[in-house]
Amino acid sequence: MTLDVGTTAPDFTLENQFGEEISLSGLLAERPVVLVFFPLAFSGICTGELCELQDNIAAFDDSSVTLVGVSVDSKYTLRAWAEQEGYQFSILSDFWPHGKVSSDYGVFLDDAGIATRGTYVIAQDGTVAAAFATAPGEARDFGAYREAITALTA
Repeated sequence: MTLDVGTTAPDFTLENQFGEEISLSGLLAERPVVLVFFPLAFSGICTGELCELQDNIAAFDDSSVTLVGVSVDSKYTLRAWAEQEGYQFSILSDFWPHGKVSSDYGVFLDDAGIATRGTYVIAQDGTVAAAFATAPGEARDFGAYREAITALTA
């Protein structure tokens, strides 16, 4: 991961699973944001991770933090997956230019053409408040989200 805590998070505008344009600056105008980069929809570890986030959505809502997923999948793939799994948060498509936002955040794997599992907690002023990642094939621990959210809202 190339963005350090305290640096300014790059702004972006991407389409969510419904084709709505979502910008980081627009989200931050309302509350802090947790960006969850993941490799691919419909894959086992990604499904498990995002289902765990959905199961714990109250932790984000109660802390007034917006949860957003990001992958290089198309918005159509993301919509089918989100509907199948019942996700109630935006999942953004970094499809074209392929992986641009993932690259800006230092989580794009050029050799595989996908993002790795990287998470950024962005404070309302646009700075990175926390960042964590796991090795390919390894799920993130939900405890890291809890710690980052608690530190952000303390």
